[in-house]
Amino acid sequence: MKRQRTGIQGELGAFSQEAVRQLLGDRAQVAPYPTFEAVFRALRAGKIDAAVIPMENTLAGSVHENYDHLLHFDVRIAAETNLRIVHNLIAAPGVRFTDIRKVYSHPVALNQCLKFFAKYRKLERFPFYDTAGSVKMVMEQRAPDAAAIASSVAAAIYGGTILKRSIEDDRRNFTRFFLLYSSKKLPAPRPGKEWKTSLVFTTRNTPGALFRGLAAFALRDLNLTKIESRPLHGKPWEYLFYVDFLGRENEPRVQNALRHLAEVADFLRILGSYPPGR
Repeated sequence: MKRQRTGIQGELGAFSQEAVRQLLGDRAQVAPYPTFEAVFRALRAGKIDAAVIPMENTLAGSVHENYDHLLHFDVRIAAETNLRIVHNLIAAPGVRFTDIRKVYSHPVALNQCLKFFAKYRKLERFPFYDTAGSVKMVMEQRAPDAAAIASSVAAAIYGGTILKRSIEDDRRNFTRFFLLYSSKKLPAPRPGKEWKTSLVFTTRNTPGALFRGLAAFALRDLNLTKIESRPLHGKPWEYLFYVDFLGRENEPRVQNALRHLAEVADFLRILGSYPPGR
């Protein structure tokens, strides 16, 4: 079987790489890109077969940029997974914890370890573009007083030593990732008894418009698992609504709900049906 070239944002060893392994196992060859937009552009250009993108974190909330990319690029969601985020303090071999004064990582990761920094006040935080990238930088510079916060995979890839494990404030720290394909190259759906569908729609700016749109699901006992609003560019104070619900796009009651929603929505786009992540 051909190995799928799968794009992620960040360096090798980023949490997205662990999500790739959960979703695709050994079938994937990870291709790192510097930005989320670069990943989406590579998928559109056919430079990669798939992409694995973080969508929301249980502590930090949604990655709003990626919700916008779902709308602006012709992609479909094929699967999702929930990854437990474990932050580790990583330094070059031979560097002791008592030597550390500077800690580098992505701003979100730094903010998820505030109790650790409150306990060790000698440590100064330095935001960096990527968790794994901060480990790569620390290992390249071999600074005797610097460390990074990242995954254990990043430590293994770049030869770092884990000085402190699981330093995040909340152990119930999960990130939801989507597996994306170009709409033109969507593979056959995976088997599954349960399904989730994601879509985006807009309504007229009139009283009760959103209520009537959501009623399409309530009237058919479809369980909404998420609703997220995003500003509609070019139309101040109007919004896009991203919705996840339990059900598959080709089910009769789901098709009835979608037809109902289409009648009251100005715009409707299905983003994908896929087995719910665990």
